[in-house]
Amino acid sequence: MGRLFFNTAWKMNKLILISRLYRSFDATIFTTIFVIFSWVMVGLFCIAIFLMASERVLAIELSEDIQVHGFLTQGYFLTSDNNIFGMSDSGGSFDFTEAGLNASWALNVDLRLAGQMLFRRAGVGHQHDVELDFGVVDYTAFSTDDYRIGVSFGRFKIPFGLYNDTRDVIFTRPTILLPQSIYQERTRDLAISADGGIFYGEYRGNWGDLFLELGAGIPRGASLDSELAILGFDYPGNTASKMSYIGRLSYDIDGGKYRMAISSARVDTRYNPKFLPPDDLLALKDIFTPVIFSVQYNREKLSLTAEYAIRRIQETVSDGSLGLDISGESYYLQALYRFDQNWQAVVRYDVLYNNRDDKNGWQYQSLTGKPNYTQFAKDWTFGLRYYLNSSFLIAAEYHYVNGTAWLPLQDNPDSSRLKQKWHMFSLAAGYQF
Repeated sequence: MGRLFFNTAWKMNKLILISRLYRSFDATIFTTIFVIFSWVMVGLFCIAIFLMASERVLAIELSEDIQVHGFLTQGYFLTSDNNIFGMSDSGGSFDFTEAGLNASWALNVDLRLAGQMLFRRAGVGHQHDVELDFGVVDYTAFSTDDYRIGVSFGRFKIPFGLYNDTRDVIFTRPTILLPQSIYQERTRDLAISADGGIFYGEYRGNWGDLFLELGAGIPRGASLDSELAILGFDYPGNTASKMSYIGRLSYDIDGGKYRMAISSARVDTRYNPKFLPPDDLLALKDIFTPVIFSVQYNREKLSLTAEYAIRRIQETVSDGSLGLDISGESYYLQALYRFDQNWQAVVRYDVLYNNRDDKNGWQYQSLTGKPNYTQFAKDWTFGLRYYLNSSFLIAAEYHYVNGTAWLPLQDNPDSSRLKQKWHMFSLAAGYQF
């Protein structure tokens, strides 16, 4: 009887051990396939771009006063779990394209017209977006060697942080995917541009350069992305933005060797119900007031960057009661190294908390029943890019992410299927003229 029990126990332990070995073997196989496939894609992109890029292409100058520029980025994303920009966890996704054409016309020394049309493909709900990215009449009211004061009217780019103004151009951002703790894709519509006006002032002196921008306008918040980002669900009604405000104060020392900035905004977004409760929500008013602190240190080969944000959201129901008042917290630390004029590498640690008083999301899980890890994200990023010339580049990067707080909700409609810890590989080819 004792021998029978021993043999049975030994066989059970053997089965458990074999099962563990199989799981380990499966994980190893997946990792190996993941790496091999990723570098095959790198090779294919390199070959394609080298065939295209024989020499640098310059801007189109229609006249002395009119210039036309453009850019194109094609990206590829492969994830071990979860989705970004399409079905990236099923063999990868090429569903990420950014293309823009912009023009500027200097009517005289003080008056300029500028605008940009943007085509964007970025996962579910964004298969073929064509939009007026910005279009402004810019007037310089006062200008000397040291001072410049002016205003822009129309659809203006929203100035916050270090990268938002030019976030759609891969040449102006350090990685394929910007740090999502500050520049979230899921709130891009609200953050990219607004219809209104912006005042700007510049002072350049021996002790540094000071820049001030103050804007007022209506952000582009009438979208499903904005509704999902604010409410977390697609309700029968719709969202719409109201008059909002933005300000950024920047200070550069020694020609940009040291850069500092503080940005703040008051973004007013409303939810307009289609039906009466219980078939719909009551009318809601959401006030989003982020404050972002930015610092950067630049040398010939090395750039160090850090940004920190407090993001307060206050939600008021139509009956006057306060439905929500939470403050999120986010930051990243980034180091970029230029080996030479062609090669550069970047490493970054990026952290996002939806609620600084519930960083691990356990209170959220107990209240909603949804996974706690949808309320935070901690992202290690390692990137490498190669500039063939000033017009062409190839970029590749790897992300190890703990949490899903910044994943696009249209690509991931079922939060119960999300995995807490996941890997992402991305590759992009960029062109500009």
